[in-house]
Amino acid sequence: MSKEIQQILANLPSVDTLLKQIDSNYPHGKAKETIQQVLAALRKEVVAGTRQTMIDQAAVLALVHKQLEEKQFSLRQVVNGTGTVIHTNLGRSSLSPKVQEQLLATSFHYSNLEFDLENGKRGSRYSHLVSIVKKLTGAEDVLVVNNNAAAVLLVLSTLTQEKEVLVSRGELVEIGGAFRIPDVITSSGGKIVEVGTTNKTHLIDYERALTEETGAVLKVHTSNYRIVGFTESPELSDLAELAHQHHLPLINDLGSGLLLDMRPFGLPYEPTVKEVLDQGCDIVTFSGDKLLGGPQAGIIVGKSEYIEKMKKNQLLRALRIDKMTLSTLEATLSLYLDEKEAVEAVPTLHMIGLSESECLDKANELAERLRPISGLNVAIEKDSSKIGGGSYPEHLLPTYAVVLSGEHFSADALQEKLRLSATPIITRIKNDCNFLDLRTIAPEEYSLIQESLQEIFL
Repeated sequence: MSKEIQQILANLPSVDTLLKQIDSNYPHGKAKETIQQVLAALRKEVVAGTRQTMIDQAAVLALVHKQLEEKQFSLRQVVNGTGTVIHTNLGRSSLSPKVQEQLLATSFHYSNLEFDLENGKRGSRYSHLVSIVKKLTGAEDVLVVNNNAAAVLLVLSTLTQEKEVLVSRGELVEIGGAFRIPDVITSSGGKIVEVGTTNKTHLIDYERALTEETGAVLKVHTSNYRIVGFTESPELSDLAELAHQHHLPLINDLGSGLLLDMRPFGLPYEPTVKEVLDQGCDIVTFSGDKLLGGPQAGIIVGKSEYIEKMKKNQLLRALRIDKMTLSTLEATLSLYLDEKEAVEAVPTLHMIGLSESECLDKANELAERLRPISGLNVAIEKDSSKIGGGSYPEHLLPTYAVVLSGEHFSADALQEKLRLSATPIITRIKNDCNFLDLRTIAPEEYSLIQESLQEIFL
């Protein structure tokens, strides 16, 4: 270690010295932890050679105060520059700003969550969604729980306890986080009966598997992978007819539920919730926070006779959603009453719908802001975005990215610096550069990126 580095390190103030100058409004433990983090980061920079000048006490104190002001909470806003629209690690779908007013009104005041305003008696929290779900899907009733795995669990626990569940071998999928459909079925008290083969399942396979112990027929939409080539599966309407002939419910787990046809976005056909209900499914389950673009939720729609049974299941108490989820879900669904408004106002749909030229325009605007920063190399490259969340895994969206590299930073070091910014900026590294995909970056976030890079390259 050179004498210059040793001198810079020795000049850094001690933890105790800085603690004495911190505002007493900050908890002592939090202040001490923040000081230690700031000093550790500065030492790391000095040793790595990315900071080569003396750092006075006032500058260190300013860094500590800034972190104390901006990092009071563990869960924080980040800028998603990865290009993955539904990024599970980054909170999946962002809510539309148009739901904010409804959330504030119902969360910071009393509400009629479980109170019927017409008759003045106790009501059901789920009743607030019935009208809008009927308009959007044609379903008779709706229930909402905390995620789609919980929705499937509640449905099967209610309808197939100690009974057989017929499901195609090719649909026994893992839905993420090591949660598997076979495990969900057995956890609900159901007994799996596999029909057909991995690539081909015929209607006769279901028919032969039917017994007096059969409780339901289950379809699982394999949205997170594809089997192509020599494949076959029965028409949904035919499967519904078979189930109904034997007085059984046909349950369809769509996973990432769609309310709009995505083909106008250039994406392959995927069935909408309304379409599968129209084809005879009795119960359909799907997520609220994937392609729907709402809060995390598991939505159950379908026939009242089955959903009424679920409402009496004691498991529902453990899985039910709170008023904030209910409020934002109702507000999000209301945007779908006007398809054009939904495409513009729901961030997930808006980002998916951005054209290649629109991404290029955004990249040019951000690049112009960043080019004046000394020591930062800025370029624009054509690239590809992902939808994410297990949706359309084989389909990429053409996009443009702002590509960053620094004269004194490796790609990993710059990525870490951006990630540890006041507002964390999440990039992906490609060809030893940091890529900021403009499909998932909002214009109002350009200034955050600019400010962070200006500080990094001081």
